[in-house]
Order: sequence, then C-alpha cells, then structure tokens
Amino acid sequence: MHHQDPATEMPLPSPEWNETLRHYPRDSCVHRLFEDQAERRTQSVAAAFEDQRFTYQELNCRSNQLARYLRKRGVGPDVLVGLCVERSLDMVVGLLGILKAGGAYVPLDPAYPKDRIAYIMEDARAPVLLTQQKLLPGLPRPQAEVVLLDAHWSSIAKEDSDNPAPKAKAENLAYVIYTSGSTGKPKGVQLEHRSVVNFLCTMQTEPGLAETDVVAAVTTLCFDIAGLEIYLPLVTGAQVVVISRDEAADGKKLQARMQKAGVTVMQATPATWRLLLEADWPGNDKLKILCGGEALPRELANKLLPRCRSLWNMYGPTETTIWSAVYKVTAGGEGTVPIGHPIGNTQFYIVDEQMNQLPVGQEGQLLIGGDGLARGYQNRADLTKEKFILDPFRSQPEARLYQTGDLARYLPDGTIAFLGRMDQQVKIRGYRIELGEIESVLATHPSVHHTVVKAREDTPGDRRLVAYIVPTRDQRPMTHILREFLKAQLPDYMIPSAFVVLDAMPLTPNGKMDHKQLPPPTRENSAIEPEFVAPRDRLETELVHIWESILGIKPIGITDNIFDLGVNSLIAAQLFARIEKTLGKDLPPAPLFQAPTVESLATLLRQNTTRSRRTSLVAIQPQGSKTPLFCVHGGAGTVLLFHSLARQLVPDRPVYGLQSQGLYGRDFPHTDVEKMAAHYVEEMRTVQPHGPYLLSGWCFGGLVAFEMAQQLHRMGEWVDLLAMLNAPSTPDYQPLNTDPGPVILPLAVRLQKHWRELTSLPGAERIKYVSQKLRGGLIWRRQGLRRRVIFLTFRATVPIRHLVYRFYVQRRRPLPDFLRNSCFLYINARAERCYQHHEYPGSTVVFRDQGPYPDPYLGWGRFVRGQIEAYEIPVSVRDHRGLMQEPAVAILAQKMQEYLGRKEVLVSQGYIETRAGEGVVSSGQAFEPNIVQ
Repeated sequence: MHHQDPATEMPLPSPEWNETLRHYPRDSCVHRLFEDQAERRTQSVAAAFEDQRFTYQELNCRSNQLARYLRKRGVGPDVLVGLCVERSLDMVVGLLGILKAGGAYVPLDPAYPKDRIAYIMEDARAPVLLTQQKLLPGLPRPQAEVVLLDAHWSSIAKEDSDNPAPKAKAENLAYVIYTSGSTGKPKGVQLEHRSVVNFLCTMQTEPGLAETDVVAAVTTLCFDIAGLEIYLPLVTGAQVVVISRDEAADGKKLQARMQKAGVTVMQATPATWRLLLEADWPGNDKLKILCGGEALPRELANKLLPRCRSLWNMYGPTETTIWSAVYKVTAGGEGTVPIGHPIGNTQFYIVDEQMNQLPVGQEGQLLIGGDGLARGYQNRADLTKEKFILDPFRSQPEARLYQTGDLARYLPDGTIAFLGRMDQQVKIRGYRIELGEIESVLATHPSVHHTVVKAREDTPGDRRLVAYIVPTRDQRPMTHILREFLKAQLPDYMIPSAFVVLDAMPLTPNGKMDHKQLPPPTRENSAIEPEFVAPRDRLETELVHIWESILGIKPIGITDNIFDLGVNSLIAAQLFARIEKTLGKDLPPAPLFQAPTVESLATLLRQNTTRSRRTSLVAIQPQGSKTPLFCVHGGAGTVLLFHSLARQLVPDRPVYGLQSQGLYGRDFPHTDVEKMAAHYVEEMRTVQPHGPYLLSGWCFGGLVAFEMAQQLHRMGEWVDLLAMLNAPSTPDYQPLNTDPGPVILPLAVRLQKHWRELTSLPGAERIKYVSQKLRGGLIWRRQGLRRRVIFLTFRATVPIRHLVYRFYVQRRRPLPDFLRNSCFLYINARAERCYQHHEYPGSTVVFRDQGPYPDPYLGWGRFVRGQIEAYEIPVSVRDHRGLMQEPAVAILAQKMQEYLGRKEVLVSQGYIETRAGEGVVSSGQAFEPNIVQ
C-alpha cells in the first residue's frame, strides 16, 4: 500500500546559539587600539610593501602628522574623506591619518571609471579627497579639496608627530564603503568605530591572531574585508604585508611574495585561492587561511586543507561589519561549506516571511543583529528603514536586525548552512532556478576545473542559462557530453543552453567573479564540436541565419544538432514561425525530431516531404522494431516534452507524439475530448493499423488517452498499455497543499503556540508580539488576495484571447506565440470539465510525482474495471514538469520498460489472457502502488 513518511518535527534553534556576549572596549576607536600597540611595540615592523618597512613608531608618527594636516582642512567626527591611492604604505598611512583626525574614509579604487568615482564623491559629500599626484589625470575634476600624499608630504611632515587629542567617539563613523545597488547606482554603507572594534576584538580570538603573525593584505580597500587585513594585525601587534595589485592578480608572483615575506595568515576570496592552486602552489603548513566573500565550495576546501595549518570559512555582509560568522573547516562533507556560528556580540535568526523563527533544518531568510550592524545607508533613509528593522526577539528597545536577503538554515549542531541569495534566484521558462545547484553538479565533471552559470538575456525576452567553464588541463569539454552529464542529475530546465570555454574567469578588483565581463556564447568560445561545415546553398544559408538569430549563437554549422544547442519548446515554436515567414514553408514540428540539423532539414524542405496540412501525429523517434509508444499532449497542446522520454527508452522503441490540432494556426482545435480522441486514433492508425497499442498521456493528455482506449476497445482493438503520467482522472484528484505559501495549521494548534510564546514574554514585549502577528497576518492575506486577483484577471482575459485566436485561424495566418499556450490551456480545460467518464474494461498504470495526492491512483479506480498499478517517482509536486525531465524521466522510462517487459512475460506464461474487445484481464494478482526510491 501507499506509504508516506510522517514529517519530522524539528526543534527551534537553541537560545544558547545566540548567547555570544563578549567583553571588548566598547568606547574605544580603531586608531586608539593601534596607538596602544604603537606604544608597546615601538620598533617592531608594523607594515611592509615590497622592500619598504615601517615600524609601529614610524607608522604612528606619519599618520599623526597627516591627521593634524587634515584637521586643519575641516576633517573631524563624521566628516567623510575620499581615499584614492595605489596599494602602498601610503595607503596605510592615509587610512590611519583619516581616523586619527576624527573623520571617516570613503575608499575609491583608482581603477574605477571616472563617472563612478564622481558619483561616490558627490553622494558622500566628502569635502576632502586624499590621493596621489600621479593618479590625478585619471580622476574626475574634483569638487573637494585635494590632498596629495606624495606631492604635499613635505608640508604634511611639518606637523607634530605625537598622537593628536582624540575627537572621534565609538559612535562616530569609521568608514563609508560603497557597494553595488539594485538601482544601478552604488550605495554607501556607514560603519561606526564600535562595530569595527567589536569585530577586530572577536577576530583576535577566533580565528585568532598573535603578535608573531604576518598577515598578507591582497584585497582592494573598496572591498570591506580589507579592513581585517589592515587593522587586525595593527591592533594586535603583528605585521601587515601589503601586496601590490600586480602580484595579487598573478598566482606565481603572489606565492613568491608570500614566501619571501613569511606570511602566516592570508584572507582571500575563493577566486584568489584558485589562482594560487592553478599556479601549482604547494601550500604552507604554517599558513592560516581565511576564505570568504563568496560561498566556499567543498571541492576547493578539500584542495586547500592539505596545504595549510587551518582553513576558516568567513561569512558576513558589508552591513554587519566585514564578517559575522566563522567556521573552522575540516575534511569531508559535500556541497558548500557551512558558514558556522555568529561571532561575538552577534545574533542570527532564520525566519519565514512573517518573521517567525524557523525550526532547525528549515530554509529561510537570515537576519543579523548585534554590535556589528551598520548605522545605515548614506543619504538613503528609505533603504535604511527597509533593511534595518527593530529586533522583535530581544528586549532592548533599540535593538535592530539587518535583513540580509540570504537564504540559510540551521544545522543540528548549531552551525548555519548558506543556501544562496533570495534575489539571485532566476526564472527560466517559468521555473525558479538556483544557479549554484547547476554549478556544483557541473564542477564534478572531470573535464571542468571551474565553472559559473549565468542567466543571460542577450535578446530581449529570451532569457537563457549559459555555463562558463575553465577546463582542466589538456581537456576540452564538449556540449553534448556536458549536457548528457547534467541531464543525469538535473531537470531539463536547469540544463544550460550554451557552454562557453574560458582560459580564466574574469575578476573584479575585489577578487570576486566579474559577471559583467562574461562574454556571450559564440561558436569560437562554445564547447561544441570543432568541425564546422558552412552552408552550401541559399536554402541552407537562410536556415542558418534563422537558427543563429533565434538561438543567439554564431556561427552555426549545417551539421550542428539543434538539441546540442539548447532548444526548448519556446525556441522550437519560434523556429517554426520564422521558417514559415521567411521561406513560406508550412512546417509541422516532426522535422525537429527527424531532421535536427540544418543539413537534414534543408533536405526535407527540398523534397517537399513536410506535409502542408497540419496533422497531430509527430514522429519523435520513428525508428525501431518494437511496438510504438503514442504520447498525448498536456493542456498546452505540445509534445516537445516527450523528447527526453523517447531518448531514455530502448533505442528500438518508436515514439510518436499526438499534439493539439491547430497548434500552429490554420486549423481550428478540437473542443471536446471525444472528437480529439477520434482524430488521434485516426492518425495513429496511419502508422499502426492494428493493436496491441501502447498509449500514454501527460496531465490532461491522460484523459484523452483514456478516451482513445475506450474507442479502440469498441473497435475490437487491444490496448496493451494505458499509462497516466501525472494525469488525474478529474480535477478532484489534483495534488494537495501545492500552494508555496505557508502551511496553515489548525486554529487550536496555532492559538496554543502563540499562547506559549506570549506567556514567556515580559509585559511590554507582549503588546509588540501581538501587534507583529496581526501585521504579519494582514500582509499574508494581502498577498493571497493579490495572487487571487492575478489569477482571476488571467482567467477573464483568456476568452478574449480565444476570440483573437479564431481571427487568426479564419484568415489562415500563423499564430503568434503569446496566444498559443493560454488559448490551448483554456480550450483543453473546458473540454476536461465537459467530459463524461465511462467504465473502461481494461487496465491502466499511473506514474506520478510525490504529491501528496488524495488517492495514490489519482481517481482512476472509479473508472477502470481491470488492474491498476501506481508508481511514485521521486520528484517534487511543485516541479510540475519534473516527471518528464532529468533525472526523474530516466526512472520513469525504466519503470515503463519494466512494466511492459513483465506483462510480456505474464502473457507468454499464460497468466494474462489478451482477447480483442476484452482489454487486459488480471489473473487476480493484487498490485500495490510502487514507491520508487
């Protein structure tokens, strides 16, 4: 019988996981901590760059002189100073000098475009720009007063070198760092001294730093993690080694500098660590590695672990001061490395849309609270209010939380797994896709060294997945190999349309992946077969131009297979329409399967083998000696989704699709199931005049296949297979709880839960709790109402679209793409509602997803007299087409073949008698639903 494991109730995160109280000098500033070390370690080397060295005393004196010079130019608490310098010891002096003056710095990378620098300076309203004379030609005309660290140093050096009287307090700004914004303009994040001091004091303990350590600084100042590289060693009494831009971008040079300087601690992004590995870096058993800025893949971690003393995964948004979580990585495990636990005086909460804390293991948005939170966004009070909210989980009235937009879940041991960005999910063909999932699978292919997957829209409205690959040495991965590899592990809609081969991934100055520099796919950079055959005549040339314009890949050879170029149902429809419009050819979809290359399609067109009348029968895979399988379309009318099933079945099993009449215009569609089935039976018998017949139907098509079997039975024909593929007998047997919104618990359970929460809170917090829950409920209801309005609007406009559809058909015009799906969904849904079931004397088999469903047989037991079997394929009900896509379709094909093979054996042994007009009669053997693991 059907079995479903009961859901396991997981506990809420332990409050102890957020008990991160650590004592630190709350009223101090970053530069004051440095001054303490300068007094203790006067002659120790504080900072080095190439062959230059500054002791703590020298660095302190120079930064004091600069601070006094800046104060005379109006720099003081919360006054912003633009800092645009090359990587050097001047850079360190500039940072400390601005802080000692009481001001806050705004880092500007000299490599930034002039317009970006101008925008940041204007938005920051910085009255002073600290830079170098050699950089002036590349900078926009400054509106601020310019101080040149090189040309003006003789004047700066005249200032006193002792520590200036402190002006800044812990609640004043230390820096404002600009990050990319969703509006296209960068936004400034305001960080205060107290937040930075808390961070540095925590880092001294975990991952930990000693006075004897040498820290490499490889990151641009415009990336906030540079704060750890510069300040952590200087407030600990250790040494910072500033790495030049040239060295940081070259694996060989970087490892040479690390070895020469005796680096014992280095922080970098995964891209920089890959850079070192690609340069055959042997590692250093005295090196402590900090990796952050992007998710740390397990395969990279496993390569780094043998090459270092310890490896730490670091996580944190700019808005919560550099890093907010740490995790010491150990060998083993799969997927992405966890981000660990919150640092000192930091709290993590994983919540749903109503701000309820989620149990361990459930995915939700990560919120961060504590002393690391930024003040807000520069000149963006609206965005500050949106992203920084009051903390409902703590009693302090001013406590805030930052909404990270990151998806995460608690693991049972209290560590946290990072699951990606809420706003980086992409939709392709209506499916929601996590790009990281594709990347993690593709990275396991032996020919792939590094990969990034991106959603591109090079042609407006045509969004596709493109995989970028850095191959392993002496390897050139081929598209068809990679596609088949992915199809074994991912659904069809997650297979990239193109695979682009690169020598190296483009990087930003921060060392992160520069997605904007990833090129569009071309034949030259794509992982397709190197043999290129150019078009030989006008027809082939026109077809190539059509394929190139629709597929977005140039050049395409006449022997390139369309399925290796990333075709899907929408692209196929565009190809048909364009060929008809350009060449005047009436092209049914069958040639897409029979002739998947320009060369073979041109041959068919020359021979006029394509029929001018639109037929419903489509030869998906016509070769083979076995009994053909006929597949009936779903509600949208197309049969392209059966392509994957045909490829998974045994090669000598012919597969035909039956698509809606009029799908591509010029014919009116059938509006009732009986006429539809009669038409399909007529066309099916042109290929196979007599039974036994193998019928299958996807979704709505199951109902049509059922009626076809009824009509064949009345004709005295034998139906050996009637397969229902996610095909309920009536709408009453649709899956349960498919709404992706929150599951509504019984009222008594919800009231009991809220009462426990309420009684555990102090008096003032109870009012806030009730207010918050009421507000969350109203939001949820508004969202539900919005979804309902959208649905009703769509339903109301479909009849209008149907009238427009009739206009096109009456005038024998090709049907526009925007009408096709909605009209056929509407027509077929009406036909389904009007259909009257009659008892079928034969057998049927149900293949379905995991549901849950009200009946494992999807209601067919009411209408089938013979034997019924049911197979549950491991694919989510929310992925509607998942059953017909990889990897589930491979299991589906296997079970269909096993079912047919078993029936053949039973027939041969006399256990099943097959007689015309009687269908398939069970021997009395009982069959339970099969759960396929």
